[in-house]
Amino acid sequence: MATRTAIVVGGGIGGLTAAVALRDKGWEVTLVERAPSLEPVGAGLALGPNALRALDTLGLGDPVRELAAFQGDAGIRRANGAWLSRTSAEAAAARYGDPTVLLMRSALVDLLTARLDRDAMLLGTPVTGVDPDLGTVRTEDGRELRADLVVAADGIRSAIRATAFPDHPGPEYAGVTAWRFVVDVDEPPMPSETWGRGLVFGVMPLAGNRVYCYMTAAVPAGASAPDGEKAEITRLFGTWHTPIPELVAKAGPILRNDVHHLRRPLPAMHRGKVALLGDAAHPMTPNLGQGACQAVEDAIVLAHEVTGGGGLEAYSAARLPRTSAIVKQSAGIARMTRLSNPLVVAARDAAIRAVGLLGPTALLRQGDAAFLWTPPGTAG
Repeated sequence: MATRTAIVVGGGIGGLTAAVALRDKGWEVTLVERAPSLEPVGAGLALGPNALRALDTLGLGDPVRELAAFQGDAGIRRANGAWLSRTSAEAAAARYGDPTVLLMRSALVDLLTARLDRDAMLLGTPVTGVDPDLGTVRTEDGRELRADLVVAADGIRSAIRATAFPDHPGPEYAGVTAWRFVVDVDEPPMPSETWGRGLVFGVMPLAGNRVYCYMTAAVPAGASAPDGEKAEITRLFGTWHTPIPELVAKAGPILRNDVHHLRRPLPAMHRGKVALLGDAAHPMTPNLGQGACQAVEDAIVLAHEVTGGGGLEAYSAARLPRTSAIVKQSAGIARMTRLSNPLVVAARDAAIRAVGLLGPTALLRQGDAAFLWTPPGTAG
């Protein structure tokens, strides 16, 4: 029986996971990435129990757990430090089998690339065109590659998505801009997410006494700070509760990007011989921490369906309803964080506090739709 071939376009978390999953099922895989090296973009990464179960199918769940910082007690706070809702790692583990674990994105990239042959990677190779019906990929250096399957993992501005679904409007601005940075600390603080009026500040401890910080603000798209991003986030968050001002003061390089999401789902997650996954298929706001998790899920389900399941139609049928629901849920939380009217914000905070008073699992239950998932072919 001839070996089936796949071309994965994009070397992010979703593309790398797909390459490993397909290779493990006997496919001959070529990874095509426009960047000259697989240096991860971003800083910290949250992997929920659903993503850890997906990685377990590749034998990578436990190595990730060993590298990661467990979330521990966590919750939502006000700008003055008062807790609105709290939960614990123990409650998460009891409900889902694992808490959410936190690690540097580079650590997961290294684990995935170690499972791939360097000769199977075409780095520094931009893709200029894809024919979904023929399964051909054209590159900037004049090559034309052909495969039984083309995996579009080329990110939120996916050119392959635009080719496969030219009438779809694509991602739109979600109403918030995000900042991210990582700092070293003597003692990691408790993880938390603090909500203000149109503002959010997240604190995620990482292994090795490092902290990943992320912020969002409801500002117009395309804006920039005239005196630098550190000055901007200092103005926005410098008077908030400890340790936020101290973390901002330590910030070095700061990443800033407008947040976009796919408010209108695609009609399918495949066309012809092309399968879309991750941000190419369903970009979402970061509020559920499910962007990378859903890309990992996509990759595992795709490898299962195209190898011994129902093919690309079954892949779309399995993934499109789930990812569309999670995109919608995450966008709903983003809308709550954008609220700025004092009376409306007070009502929002009171509602969150009321949920928190129901016990440590009340906040957790909001994650059931995302976390209560098992990979195909495994026990539920």
